[in-house]
Amino acid sequence: MKYRFTLSLLTALLTIGFNSSNVQAQSAFAGFYGQVSTGYESNQLGSMTGTAVAVPADNSNLNRSSPSQNFGGMPLVLGIGYYWQASPNWLLGLGADYSALSQTSSTFSVTNTNAAGNSLLPPGTTDSGNGASLKASNRYNFFVSPAYVLDKEKIIYLKAGYSQVSAQYNPPGSATTTSSNGISATSATKASSQSSTLGGYLIGLGYKQMIASGFYGFVEGNYMGYANPSYSYTTGYSAVKNNLGVTSTSTTYHSTNFNGLNTYQFLIGAGYAF
Repeated sequence: MKYRFTLSLLTALLTIGFNSSNVQAQSAFAGFYGQVSTGYESNQLGSMTGTAVAVPADNSNLNRSSPSQNFGGMPLVLGIGYYWQASPNWLLGLGADYSALSQTSSTFSVTNTNAAGNSLLPPGTTDSGNGASLKASNRYNFFVSPAYVLDKEKIIYLKAGYSQVSAQYNPPGSATTTSSNGISATSATKASSQSSTLGGYLIGLGYKQMIASGFYGFVEGNYMGYANPSYSYTTGYSAVKNNLGVTSTSTTYHSTNFNGLNTYQFLIGAGYAF
């Protein structure tokens, strides 16, 4: 009888201990979550090369170039996701976030030079396009997120996945030509804004900690690398060349290529785990 009582008590204690262990192992972050964050975003736009080719050929083809650009500001990032309890010490998550604010570079100049075999610009003449810029907007990230459970209310996590951003190139609004004797003239240009959707990858690292009743705070760093922004567009004109009313038409084919777009985000935010 005493043996049976001891065995029953031991079994009960083991059961209570096992259940307590499971309760402790269950992270407060397991399940759905929603969050919002801000901080600082830095965008690095690579140097640009391009061409302008006239059809029919009139000896006016140009090569174009501009240096790399850095621009950034304060983002607003909205995120949702779900964490599964994979083991007592690990969570596995899927998530998505959206950057609600656009970031636009300062205006920059584009240098124009004669293409090989062309002579639109006389020797000693410089020509530059003024007021070019690039705007990054509508950034979406989709990722997997393994997380290590420090304790029930704290995790550190990784992010890896796909990133997409809209990159709008605003070509120069005017061009300034300066002759060899220093005389300058500025004229308007006709090109309109060009947009491209870029795909790339995301990697990130972060830390989350519960504050109270499902609310948590977090810090996070992300890096996103994208395909090279490239744009092709045309401009043209029609003009009467003589008194007989003969009309001349010309189309210029523009090609603009940037050597990469990379983005860094440093975020602090708050969320709710359901």
